[in-house]
Order: sequence, then structure tokens, then C-alpha cells
Amino acid sequence: MPMSLFSRQDTSVVGLDIDGEYLAAAVVDDGSIGRMASVDLPKGVTHDGEVTDAAGLTMALKEMFETYKLPKRVRLGVVNQQIVVRQLDLPLIADPTERDAAVRFQAADAIAMPLDEAVLDFVTIGAHETTDGAVRERVLVVAARLSMITALVEAVKAAGLKPDGVDLSAFALVRMLGESGTAALDPDHPARAICHLGGVTNLAIAIGENCVFTRPLQTPWEDDEAVANSVAEEVRLSLDFYSASPDARRVESMVLSGPGAEHASIRDAVAQRTGLEVSLAAPLGSLGAHTVPSLDDPFRYTVAAGLAVGSQS
Repeated sequence: MPMSLFSRQDTSVVGLDIDGEYLAAAVVDDGSIGRMASVDLPKGVTHDGEVTDAAGLTMALKEMFETYKLPKRVRLGVVNQQIVVRQLDLPLIADPTERDAAVRFQAADAIAMPLDEAVLDFVTIGAHETTDGAVRERVLVVAARLSMITALVEAVKAAGLKPDGVDLSAFALVRMLGESGTAALDPDHPARAICHLGGVTNLAIAIGENCVFTRPLQTPWEDDEAVANSVAEEVRLSLDFYSASPDARRVESMVLSGPGAEHASIRDAVAQRTGLEVSLAAPLGSLGAHTVPSLDDPFRYTVAAGLAVGSQS
């Protein structure tokens, strides 16, 4: 497939979040949101982050973009169980072709998915020096099943839109809610956990503005005590898994985002199970919620805005 998982730069791209409950679109210009729109998505169009009714999705997108007169170029976010994310440790390789080959070679062993059936991409998240003085780099490799990406892209194209790239929704979350500034570069500075309570419950761990771990959770959120406890237990287990990885930083805090973030049952359960300080995210980070229409939910736009910001970097 000629589309990489991450897109090229284009300042006119619409960040498009196809959540299980709604569609959200945002355009970011000069550090502020220029346009935004959100509509409810009919039930059954997606399931667990995957397209299950392509015709229904195409119709919903076409109506939304025509109604709100949005630009046609879009950057899509994905989060589902058909995506594998792994962190690899590589020698520092200057030649891009050799570096790509080294990533694919290691990914073949680290990712339980035939690479000829996947869209593979990677980003550098840091470097370190070994005891013998050699410099190595850490890369986050993302493999998405090709059939899943194709189904999504084709449904979007059928609506008359032009996909400019596909990005991890977790990366968009971290762009909006990760910590900026030099403090996060200190190896003793803690990582931040982000839990997005949307159509798919999505967990990300950020060091500064880099996503170093992400996992979609099995339990969809609801404002119900039993469900809240299930989500909280999945969060705890995922944090334990991350903590066992080499050079993992301690996690001391978590921010909640997404339409479910304001439900106290989720916040209380996660805080109790994990022992973390849990707070409510500013849904649009430094962009500010003042740009959201008064009757709209700003928590719908975190991922869409992060996708739009990513198209400019």
C-alpha cells in the first residue's frame, strides 16, 4: 500500500477522528483551531475501532463534510486490536535505507503479524549510551493490519475525501496532552499516563511529547461502577506491563480525556486501583476550549485536534 502510517506535512489537513460513537473533525491554523465539527455516528458503523459498515461510514462522512463545508484532505486516526506497537533498540544508523532495513528485520521477530500483511512505520523516541560508549536509539514501531487500513481508507475515499495519512490516535493524544518543556527530558522525570474514554478506551504513556507505550483496552467505558472497576483493572495491568519494560520511567500521574472523562466513577476507580494522581485533561491542551461551539463537547475533539497538529510537524 503506497500510504505510510504517518503522513507528510500539509497545513490544510483536517484531523478526522472516527470514534465508535461520533465523528469529529478539526483544522488547526497558526496554533489555534480554525474549524471544527462533530456529529453522532449511527450504531454498527464501527466496532472496537474497526469499520464494520463501510457504506454507512461513507454516507455519514459525506453528509458531515458537505454540511460543514470542510476541506477534503484528511488525516485519519486509528486505534484497535489490529495494531501492534513495539519498542526496539537499534544501533545508530545514519543511512536511511539501512536503518529501514534494520527496523524491518527486528520487527519481524518482535511483531506477531506477517509483515507482508501489514503497514509498517516507526518513529524515533530517544537515544542512550551503552556501558562501552556506543550510542543506540530507541524506535517505536507500529504495524497495522493492511486489510483494516484498506477498509478504512476506501470508505473515506468513497465519501469524496482525500486521505493524506493514517496516524495512531495515541500519538494524537500525546501531542495534545503530553508535557512540553525541558523538564521531561530529565531521566528522573516521571512519565505521564493518558487514558482516553471514547468509542475505544485508549491508554498511552508519554515522556514529554513522545508516546512510548500505547494499548487499546478491551473494556468500553460506561458510567457504571462495575464497568469502571474493569477499566481501572485493565489500566493497572497495562501500567504494570509497561513498568516491566527496559528503562521504563515511573508513572506518577494520569490524565483522563474523551467524552467519558467527566464521569467520577471512572476517575475514582482508576485512582484507587493504580494509586496514581488522576486528573481531568484540558481537552484541547494549549489550544484552549474557547474555540469549541458552546453546545458542543470539547472532549470529542482531543484526537481530531492532535491529528491536525500532527499534519503540520
